[in-house]
Amino acid sequence: MQDCLPAIEIEHGSVPPSFSVIWLHGLGADGSDFVPVVPELGLPDDVGVRFIFPHAPEIPVTCNGGWVMPAWYDILSLSPNERRIDEAGLLASREALRCLIARENERGIACSRIFVAGFSQGGAVAYLGALTHPQALGGVIALSTYIPSASLLAREAAPANRLIPVFAAHGSDDDVVAPVLGKQARDLLLGEGYAVDWHEYPMQHSVCIEEIADIGRWLQARLA
Repeated sequence: MQDCLPAIEIEHGSVPPSFSVIWLHGLGADGSDFVPVVPELGLPDDVGVRFIFPHAPEIPVTCNGGWVMPAWYDILSLSPNERRIDEAGLLASREALRCLIARENERGIACSRIFVAGFSQGGAVAYLGALTHPQALGGVIALSTYIPSASLLAREAAPANRLIPVFAAHGSDDDVVAPVLGKQARDLLLGEGYAVDWHEYPMQHSVCIEEIADIGRWLQARLA
């Protein structure tokens, strides 16, 4: 079994897991952040799903004055319409995600039954990690986030995941990751032929009950 990032694991259902969801938290949070979402998704009890909530490493974050906090990569600067990031850190987090995917493979879960989800900075890693993964995954859930490096994605987009289902959502009043960044990611993917299921909610940089219900319905359709 591979030695990956520490993570919280929750198993849903009355049967052994046959699907996995790897859910990446946002900047400054930890793996516990989205654990309460699991029972709210309304997934059927007769489908086994293992939810994995890894903890990002603690690193100095330049845009936050160099404070050390859980982060998937360093953000060097930010403005309303863009982020300047440490690409090496982003690639390191992609490798950490790949370790988690490979560990699920070792536990008997095929890539086609693995979903990658993420919120904010975690969603940026989810986008890159899923769309550049060499084997076809079950889907990607990108919440209140953005494409962290369009040039990197253009270079390394995996043919195996050109048809990956994408659930993308954003708050219309988000003052941390501006809605325009979420829409830029959506439009970039649509322009490249990806199937994006886009949702927008009247909220700030957070999640809401309606969003969780929509994610649950989207997942159920793919677990059937």
